[in-house]
Amino acid sequence: MKNINPKERFYRNIIDSSRLKKYEVKVEETDLLVFSEKYLDNEIKREVMIQRQIIKNYIRWNPEFYTSFSPVVCKSQEEIIKLMCLSAEMTQTGPIASVAGAIAEVVGKKLLLPGEFFIENGGDIYARIDREFIVGVYAGTSPFSMEVGIKLKGSNIPVGIATSSGTVGHSFSYGNADAVTVISRSATFSDGAATYFGNIVKGSIEQKMIEEELRRFPFVEGLLIIKGKEMFLWGEMELVSF
Repeated sequence: MKNINPKERFYRNIIDSSRLKKYEVKVEETDLLVFSEKYLDNEIKREVMIQRQIIKNYIRWNPEFYTSFSPVVCKSQEEIIKLMCLSAEMTQTGPIASVAGAIAEVVGKKLLLPGEFFIENGGDIYARIDREFIVGVYAGTSPFSMEVGIKLKGSNIPVGIATSSGTVGHSFSYGNADAVTVISRSATFSDGAATYFGNIVKGSIEQKMIEEELRRFPFVEGLLIIKGKEMFLWGEMELVSF
């Protein structure tokens, strides 16, 4: 296999698109991979622009929304702002920790329900797929990186999948996990929870501590943590080998 730069987001080329249309939508830092029943490039681009402008306007009015690493008081009727603030409150992170998942989720709700769809934004996913599908896990230099995938059952209820890392990418993390992947029914909440658990993984994976922390996150359906040669698996999550 040739050497591949992770910045090329090569995993986008190994997702089966035989049943759905596959395309990318880019607006400034937002870079979406979309699978849907029909092409909606222009509609999705317009919606992403709207949601990004909502966030920018709110940051101008409340800069702490962008800079805080903990929950902040939010006053807005906009769905994406309320989602990010609720995620921050539930996961004890800053609102902006959930921005990628929130954009994917809001776009999916506004434009793609009730059909089948898959939206990936910087590794965070909001999807509704009727049949079983597998998502690969990129974990930097860990031997598990892209060697294991998460198998998800088909469902008519959307699922949110988010991955955080302390060793891969530019996002800030207090921890040093190679990958922390969370499954819930909200890409926004999964994004916040992945950030939270990524922050607390320092050194070896402390299974007992993580299980105790999970009691505070009833919305989390599955959790995968990878650090080097260590792995922690919890909840409704089935791993498969590539």
